[in-house]
Amino acid sequence: MVRSRPFWRLTAAERQVWEAYPSGAWVDLRTGDPARDDPAGGGAWGPERTVRAELVTALMLGARPAKPGQVAGLRLAGARITGMLNLSDATLTSKLHLLNCHLSGTVSLTDATTKGMRFRGCDIHRIRAARCTVDGLLELDSCTVHAGVRLDNAHVTGQLRLARARLMAPDLDQSGPQSHRPSESYLEDVRRPFSDAEKRERGWDQNHWALWAGGLTVEGGAFCRDISTVGGLRLIGAKFNSGLYLQRAVIKGTGGHAVYADHMQASSVEFSAGFTAEGTVRLRGARVTGVLSFDQSVVSAQGRALHLSHMQVDELILTPASMEGEVNLGYSRVGVLLDHPRAYPGHVHLNGFAYESLRGEARLADRLSWVSRDPGGYRPQPYEHLAAWYRRIGHEQEARRVLLAKQRARRSTIGPTGRLAGLLLDLIVGYGYRPWLAGVWFAVLLAVGTAVFATHPPSQVGLDERRVFHPFPYTLDLLVPVSVFELRGAWEPVGWTQWLANILIASGWILATALIAGGTRVLRPSNP
Repeated sequence: MVRSRPFWRLTAAERQVWEAYPSGAWVDLRTGDPARDDPAGGGAWGPERTVRAELVTALMLGARPAKPGQVAGLRLAGARITGMLNLSDATLTSKLHLLNCHLSGTVSLTDATTKGMRFRGCDIHRIRAARCTVDGLLELDSCTVHAGVRLDNAHVTGQLRLARARLMAPDLDQSGPQSHRPSESYLEDVRRPFSDAEKRERGWDQNHWALWAGGLTVEGGAFCRDISTVGGLRLIGAKFNSGLYLQRAVIKGTGGHAVYADHMQASSVEFSAGFTAEGTVRLRGARVTGVLSFDQSVVSAQGRALHLSHMQVDELILTPASMEGEVNLGYSRVGVLLDHPRAYPGHVHLNGFAYESLRGEARLADRLSWVSRDPGGYRPQPYEHLAAWYRRIGHEQEARRVLLAKQRARRSTIGPTGRLAGLLLDLIVGYGYRPWLAGVWFAVLLAVGTAVFATHPPSQVGLDERRVFHPFPYTLDLLVPVSVFELRGAWEPVGWTQWLANILIASGWILATALIAGGTRVLRPSNP
């Protein structure tokens, strides 16, 4: 047995690991004292709890075969593992399970193919697992990783578990040598938002991400509940075939974004139940076949809080507890939108946004405010789509009010002459959406004219016959564009009533024109 060892000298702890591996038995080096067993202080553990990473690597690469009838595996608790645990490019056939261990070096699984990998309650310097394939469970529950986790283009056939984990971006690592730690001025500087060009210039493409996982595929659920990070989550193009769950997670972005997940695909996504993000949550072009929820979340950012444009989502729940910043839903397609007015504290981009159903406590006034808050100004599509939805569910009156609000918003974008004409049409017939207003104006003018001409009758034009003047039909004849009773030419107003007669004639033409325009839908589309 000695000849097969890659090490001539083994400590007592290492010998236990060496002997236990062929049967997959547990080696527990913990003392039972929670304070002394805390892996955060594992750097001070003595040789009785120290295992070299080279020994772990050798065993995982087949330094010892399995015992007949048993399954080999490395299961170790309460150990201090020194050095870099390098399993890159390896094909591992046994499982690695570390519990409450302290790993001062990097865990490297780049391009490796492994069985299940479990790190529970461990204190780890850094994890690199780009393009790694894990056939089973990849677990980092309750772990602390000081210099980031890299899982870009990795493939996990089972579940990914990061519940209660604490992750820090590489640039914020405080566990390494003093010479490599960032200064306080640097930490203050890195937290302010920068443009993409500035980030590339400063070399921050990876270093401000606590989880760098673009292209990650997880077949089972990705359970990240109660995770806390200093640094963002980069999930561009990731696939979560059984959902991504981030309830109660606290994500503090250090580069402007808390979550960057363009073109992500998932069966469901939960940014809910106390999820907190400092920085933009960006899911541009994401595809969610189930629910995307921001229920009772807290999101704050300078500028844009939620960038959710060009998405396709079956159901979007926007009922946050608190939100600061813009919301961008432009050109997204949503089956059901459940929201309330608090979801949009600032500007909201809705141009091109389409939905099949609206749910929530929002009143019509809230919806009208919602479609009018685009930072680019007036956009017709949000009004038209909202009106179409109201009409589809049988609320014709609400649909007409939305289209009226659209015309009023449009009025501010045209020239002075158009604005004046628009204001006139709004007052007379509500742009054709309130034709009853024309009847009100007609009745008022008819009453005024009747009263005036009753006290100031006009003079008869021809004296060849005796006529009796009636103010009501005379005023009605003035208001109707084409003379019906032929009284307009039989009587001539006198004095200042001539002006009233001219006003009545002009008003009649204006009312008739506005009614015809509204009736033929010149001022409104037949199908908004």
